[in-house]
Amino acid sequence: MPKITTRILTPAIGAVVEGADLSRNLADDEIAQIRAALLAHKVIFFEDQHITPVHHRDFAARFGELHTHPLYPGVPEAPEMFILDNHAGNPTDNDAWHTDVTFIETPPLGAILYAKLLPPEGGDTCFANMQAAYEGLSKPLQRFLVELDAVHDFARGFPSRGQVAKEAGADKHNKALEEHPPVIHPVVRTHPETGADSLFVNYGFTERIKGLRREESNALLNMLFVHIQKPEYQVRWKWKPNSIAFWDNRITQHYAVNDYLPQRRVMNRATILGDRPFHRSRKPVSIRQAAE
Repeated sequence: MPKITTRILTPAIGAVVEGADLSRNLADDEIAQIRAALLAHKVIFFEDQHITPVHHRDFAARFGELHTHPLYPGVPEAPEMFILDNHAGNPTDNDAWHTDVTFIETPPLGAILYAKLLPPEGGDTCFANMQAAYEGLSKPLQRFLVELDAVHDFARGFPSRGQVAKEAGADKHNKALEEHPPVIHPVVRTHPETGADSLFVNYGFTERIKGLRREESNALLNMLFVHIQKPEYQVRWKWKPNSIAFWDNRITQHYAVNDYLPQRRVMNRATILGDRPFHRSRKPVSIRQAAE
C-alpha cells in the first residue's frame, strides 16, 4: 500500500496529496490521513485520479452525508452529485469569491471537484484561507466582528435572471426559493474540529449584517470582501486532466477563474454536509430570526 504524503503549495493554504488512489475503497486509516491533511491545509489536491461518478460519490460519503443541490443538474449514475458544464452558451456563475451553500442552516463541510474536461488554457480555481484573513484584521475589528451575525440568502446567489436559474427553469428555481428562506450565521465562525476562528461572510450569499444600518452593513461587508482577496491568503490551482480538489468549506472561499470561454470546462462535484456554524463565545442563533 503506497504511503500517503503531502506536498505543501503555499504557507497559508493548499497541498497536493500523493499516494492515494481514490478509485479504491480506502482503509479507515487512509481516510483519517486525508482528513488530517484537509484540516491542516484547508484545500488538498489529488492528481492523475481515474474515478467513476460512483467512486467519487462513495469517497465523498466517507466524510459525511451528501448534499443535493436544488438547481444544478445531477450526475445520472450518482444523482447526489452535480455537473458544472460551462461553455459559451452556459458561462460560469462562480467567478466571484464565495463559500458554498451558506444559504442553508448546516452549510457544507466540504466539496470534492473532479476535472472531466478542461480548456486548453485557463479555468484555474483560486482558494483563500479565511482563518488567515480573520487573523490579518486588527484586534479591535476582530472583537467587533465576533459579536455579529449575517443574513445569507439563496436569492442573492441565484437570482431569477441568473444563468443557473435560467438553465434550471422557472419552476425548479421557484421551488428552491420557497424551500430556502434566508438564514443567519455568525460573521466569525469557530471551526468544529480545529477550534480555529475564521471569517464566515462571502460575496456569493451574504446579504447583510444584522443590527447594522444598511449603509454600515454594506461598507463593512465590502471591506471584508476585498480583504479576503489578498494573495497572501490564497493558492491558485491549475487544473490537469483527472485532477481533484477537496476543500474545507468551513474555513475557505474559492473563485472559478472565468478566462477560457468559448472553450468548454466540465467538472463533477460532490458536496458534503456540515453542521450549524457557531462561535465559541455564544450559542447559535435560531433560523427564525433571519426574517426579523
